[in-house]
Amino acid sequence: MSHSPRRLRFRIVNVFATGRAGLTGNPLCVFEDAALLEESSMQALARQFNLSESTFILPAAAPDAATVRIFTPSYEMPFAGHPTLGTAHVCRALGRGGDQLRLRMRAGSIPVRATGDRWTLRAPRHGSREVEASSAELAQALGLDPSDLADRPLWVKAGKEQLIVPLASTAAVERAAPRPEAFFRLRSEDGISMAYVFAHAGPARLTARFFFRDGDGVREDPATGSAAANLGGWWIETAGPRPTAFEISQGARVGRPSRLHLEIDGNGEVCVGGEVVEVARGEFELA
Repeated sequence: MSHSPRRLRFRIVNVFATGRAGLTGNPLCVFEDAALLEESSMQALARQFNLSESTFILPAAAPDAATVRIFTPSYEMPFAGHPTLGTAHVCRALGRGGDQLRLRMRAGSIPVRATGDRWTLRAPRHGSREVEASSAELAQALGLDPSDLADRPLWVKAGKEQLIVPLASTAAVERAAPRPEAFFRLRSEDGISMAYVFAHAGPARLTARFFFRDGDGVREDPATGSAAANLGGWWIETAGPRPTAFEISQGARVGRPSRLHLEIDGNGEVCVGGEVVEVARGEFELA
């Protein structure tokens, strides 16, 4: 006995966009109603779309909340920045909350607010640990010289642990070219190789790049909200002055210029925000 295929509505949004002109920011696929989907189907759909992440909206008891699951093409994530903001944007469009709502994720309940189409999340409280690799080993992994490193690298976890590496100049950020064999020896608590490098580009401005393992190679992310949140944790751990705020530029090297906003208040609360633009919507037929 055959059964009718299911039609799943989805939207594509660009998160941390630099404006409505052109295709900028980090793309995200959001499935509007995943109430009846099994985990294996969510993973398969994320692999089909092959974006850095896809999200799946599930019901929640409160009218201003939704439960969200986040998948890369290979695995589920407990938290990620651009999926949080992009999913909140779609939830509002669907009438599941207004300019303030909560998204329940594996990492916890994440408050999100909007002013127009600029969305801001409040990151979970962070933890940190020292980096075991030496400066020489870290520089080799990033394809840099030890003199390109600045201050104190740290593993930081505000929802998702990542390696935060301050560099001495924006030129060093531009030169970074991870060497896979050495890079793969840098592993987060869940065994994933990744690193976020950044440098000051002017008053209240930073330039950043985020690298992660993809199979036998290393890929670069256009815009990484979770890493910006972890940068806020790094700032607190290294006794940076507070309150403070930064505009972060990322993604130019992969043809997706992006703009992120990082705020750190006097109490150690970290917020990350950016513009969200819907660029497409459609239906996926699932047998």
